[in-house]
Amino acid sequence: MNRRFANTDSSERERSEDVDTTTTSRKRKEEEGWRKIVRNFTPSWFSVTMGTGIVSILLYNLPYNGEWLYWLSVGIFVLNVVLFVVFFLISLLRYVLYPEIFIAMIRHPGQSLFVGTFPMGLATIINMIVFICVPAWGGLWPYVAWGLWWFDVLVSILCCFSIPFATYALSFYYQNRREADEIRRMYIHTASLQNMLATWLLPIVPPIVAAASGGIVASVLPNPQHALWTIITSYILWGMGVPLAMVVLVIYFQRLTMYNLPPREVIVSVLLPLGPLGQGGFAIMELGKMAMQVFPETDTLPLNPEIGSLVHSGEILFVVGWLIAIVMWGFGTVWLFFAFATLTRNPFPFNMGWWGFTFPLGVYTTSTLQMAKELPSDFFKIIGIIFSIIVVTLWLVVAGGTFWKAMTGEMFFAPCLKDLAEKKEKEDENNQV
Repeated sequence: MNRRFANTDSSERERSEDVDTTTTSRKRKEEEGWRKIVRNFTPSWFSVTMGTGIVSILLYNLPYNGEWLYWLSVGIFVLNVVLFVVFFLISLLRYVLYPEIFIAMIRHPGQSLFVGTFPMGLATIINMIVFICVPAWGGLWPYVAWGLWWFDVLVSILCCFSIPFATYALSFYYQNRREADEIRRMYIHTASLQNMLATWLLPIVPPIVAAASGGIVASVLPNPQHALWTIITSYILWGMGVPLAMVVLVIYFQRLTMYNLPPREVIVSVLLPLGPLGQGGFAIMELGKMAMQVFPETDTLPLNPEIGSLVHSGEILFVVGWLIAIVMWGFGTVWLFFAFATLTRNPFPFNMGWWGFTFPLGVYTTSTLQMAKELPSDFFKIIGIIFSIIVVTLWLVVAGGTFWKAMTGEMFFAPCLKDLAEKKEKEDENNQV
């Protein structure tokens, strides 16, 4: 009888050892080779395409441009397309092979915010298609850009609606309910003023970027009615993103005044407020310029005949848009000073957050260059050139550091996998019991 129980205990220990060995082997396999890259390929990698895309746009639109700058912008545009496609395929492979990682990523309070980098990276490609492909090849390329733009609009709206709602609204709605702990742990994020970062802006900015792209796409659409639809939709997108971004900036400013500066690892995020301000200013100027052209052709918003003989509604939108843009540019200058003062006082390590240098400062530069065209102004033109050189230099530095650390494997790290590993360990313990 004792021998029978002893054999049973021995069999159970052997099965437990086999399970532990299999689990250890599986974990080791997942942390090596291509599986490690795929599992740790976070949405923040699309910030690389954002930074690369804005560099190609700046080089194409530089004042005093030359043929060599044109071809340099084309080369960087091609590189950006390749990067975007590769990143998209790796991300698709990640969530197909490991669907549980997608849920863990969405639940993570930091990684989920970077979902907005996908539509913003795509928007830079759409803009360059309009600048490069449409003049070179014509044909269906305006409608290729238009179709991609509508897809970008849908993804941008989804990011703007879903991520902020999960991060802010539900967190506070359930904080005093009995089931709060379980709900927050399983479905939503927990938000607090002390832990807030400017990364809260990331899911909000995509509609603003899509609005700016809409003005650019509308400029090459052959059908004025299609251009009108694009302009009106872009104004709506601008209204979705800019006011909400201003609300977040107020909260962020309060956080900076009440608590310490952000941690060293994410200190570069202090530049992110330049994103909605710079791109919002550029978008409202571009949309006003296109409204001035398209509204008379489509007989949109006709004014009283006595007034309409002197000025059209599109011209009013253009002037009002410029006024809003110059105010936003001035507000952005304040945040630029805050960011510069913060970064110079705090040393910080190199990580993926360094890509926060390129796109926010880049879109602020596009607003500056657009301001130089509309005034016209040598002051804004020179400032825009200086900012462009700084952005390109930062891009070279950050791209070089990213490539080096990617080769060593240091850049492939997904914080959300820690929560997933803890969950699996608990499940394994329960199964053994």
